[in-house]
Amino acid sequence: MLRRVRELLINNLHVRREPDEIDPDAPLFATGLGLDSLDAVELVVCLETAFGVRLGDDQELRRKTRTVNSVVDTVLATTETSHGG
Repeated sequence: MLRRVRELLINNLHVRREPDEIDPDAPLFATGLGLDSLDAVELVVCLETAFGVRLGDDQELRRKTRTVNSVVDTVLATTETSHGG
């Protein structure tokens, strides 16, 4: 899952790094990978499309997409919930 999220960041959000250069604990926004608010919208759309999850538009979304690891955790938790796992 970590590899897939890294590839999504590179291929869809044009993060200019190699997959293993993306620190899973680095912030996605601002000083981390440098994503902005438009990238945040694109990230949610890409995650929902790629993994068949619904992340919603709630206040928790910022926390869910803070780092690569938080994105991975969120996708895994949402996938398990939606598949009864």
